[in-house]
Amino acid sequence: MTDVAPLHLVILAAGQGTRMKSDRPKVLHPVGGTPMLGHVLNAAEAIGAAGLHVVHGHGGEAVRHWAQTRAGGAARLHWVHQHEQLGTGHAVREATPGIPDDAVVLVAYGDVPLIRVETLQALASAARSGLAVVTVEVPNPHGYGRIVRDAQGAVRAIVEEGDADPAQRAIREINTGLMGAPAKWFKPWLARIDNANRKGEYYLTDVVGFAVADGQSVAAVTATDPDEVEGVNDRLQLARAERVYQRRQAERLMREGLSLADPSRFELRGDLQVGRDVEVDIGCIVEGEVRLADGVKIGAYCLLKNVSLGAGAVVEAHSILEGVVAGARVHIGPFARLRPGTRLSDQARIGNFVETKKTDVGPGSKINHLSYVGDSQLGAGVNVGAGTITCNYDGVNKHQTVIGDGAFIGSNSALVAPVTIGSGATIGAGSVITKDAPEGQLTVARGKQLSLPAWQRPTKKP
Repeated sequence: MTDVAPLHLVILAAGQGTRMKSDRPKVLHPVGGTPMLGHVLNAAEAIGAAGLHVVHGHGGEAVRHWAQTRAGGAARLHWVHQHEQLGTGHAVREATPGIPDDAVVLVAYGDVPLIRVETLQALASAARSGLAVVTVEVPNPHGYGRIVRDAQGAVRAIVEEGDADPAQRAIREINTGLMGAPAKWFKPWLARIDNANRKGEYYLTDVVGFAVADGQSVAAVTATDPDEVEGVNDRLQLARAERVYQRRQAERLMREGLSLADPSRFELRGDLQVGRDVEVDIGCIVEGEVRLADGVKIGAYCLLKNVSLGAGAVVEAHSILEGVVAGARVHIGPFARLRPGTRLSDQARIGNFVETKKTDVGPGSKINHLSYVGDSQLGAGVNVGAGTITCNYDGVNKHQTVIGDGAFIGSNSALVAPVTIGSGATIGAGSVITKDAPEGQLTVARGKQLSLPAWQRPTKKP
């Protein structure tokens, strides 16, 4: 059996991105909630690259710091600092000392976030036999290098627009910048590149001419659509990339069975897994890791971040859920805010203008109106009345409130933690509870009501 040459990717991420008008390195601007460089790295990892070489320059420290926080960290990344921005050929050449001669080298770009795994796979396959370039035909090729072919259709050269003659400028097949070749050939070609051109830069595209001169064939791999190979240089292009990405995700999820009321008004900025017959209304945003079981329904304009909802769960409109785990047939919202650490058991109900944080809500328990419940444990069948507050913070430390099974908390009550409400207990409306309330009893804590017949309301001064 023949050994397969290891695959090494060089990712160019050294550009300053001056047109972004930002202090953030260009490749760290997000598409779908992930920095552009992250999308390229994900695609590279998906094709089984043995080595990932990131050429950085401007903002290199920020790029490396981000890589440390990325899932999997930066252990597999080889960092190459391009001290001077002398062109793409120079950037790739800077990375080659870390690439073994028996490898196959692919070149990708940190500001081309929509590149498909399938396209990279096709490029890798073609590059094992010789030089391969990714091309695409566009209606308006302005600004791009042109693919020059001979009468037989073979690729003979890539000519940058500034160096192209009128006939070459009319060509609509353009260079995407993505290419690959066996390292044993690629390295000598890179060493031959000079900067004798109008910009005085070392063009990576010159290797095509060297390959042809050496009698090597040049394979053209056609991208599936122009969107996947479009680079991002300014915020307009960033917004276009975002829309393409979101359209792709919406289409993929709908093929998997998700019902979207309007795919153009859905935002995915993480990973979403759905069961059967899941429905999502307009204007919803999904971030982080979100799991929606069979029959879940999400109302309009909701935000779900790192959420897991059980079968048949309903989230009404304008609700915000972050770090929430919920069981089957729960009902949430509208206008609810569930903060990290909220856990809802089966058939729990969280109603309008209710906020929870670090709270377990037992099966069938209800917090239906205008309440704040934080750092709390609620048993089964608890009913929390409107306007209830768990006073969990004493100005320094957080304290817990425990409410037993079947307890009833009257409206407008304040439970001053740490405090325990016994099973089956009833708290009278308007109470301020500072001591444990016993099981099965009514506990009331109110100031005495007074009426003053001689009292006169102040009059407004003229």
